[in-house]
Amino acid sequence: MSLTHFDTKGDAHMVDVSDKAVTSRIATAEGHITMAQETFDIIAEGRAQKGDVLSVARLAGIMGAKKTPDLIPLCHPLPVTKVAVELTLDPDLPGVRVEATVKTTGQTGVEMEALTAVSTAALTVYDMAKAVDKAMQIGGIRVTLKDGGKSGRYEA
Repeated sequence: MSLTHFDTKGDAHMVDVSDKAVTSRIATAEGHITMAQETFDIIAEGRAQKGDVLSVARLAGIMGAKKTPDLIPLCHPLPVTKVAVELTLDPDLPGVRVEATVKTTGQTGVEMEALTAVSTAALTVYDMAKAVDKAMQIGGIRVTLKDGGKSGRYEA
């Protein structure tokens, strides 16, 4: 198996998807951000100085998915038909779990959009709480579901 974003000379290029069938595509990604218990409590109780952390991060994740081709050089601009971003407080971390699901009908998948949504949402949580906790850690970002297209279904 070879990497598709390189041509025969080894130069980076955008993959030609014009011969691919238009199909329904979906991808889900997840990640998390861990933090100090005090930071978790501030977010859970709605006491962050910048406002409602989870609502702002959800919107940022949606925006991130829509801006993916502007951020990742070889991503195709896609007509995204749905972006759902869920942020869940997890006292066992302590922190926030992030999950994003992206849908489209097109010639290529939306894994990068789902990953970008999760990353952007987690970065927004960090931005909104960094005044009280610069040691927060973002991690575990991965694709958990991809379906549609020639390669079929993948589930982590």
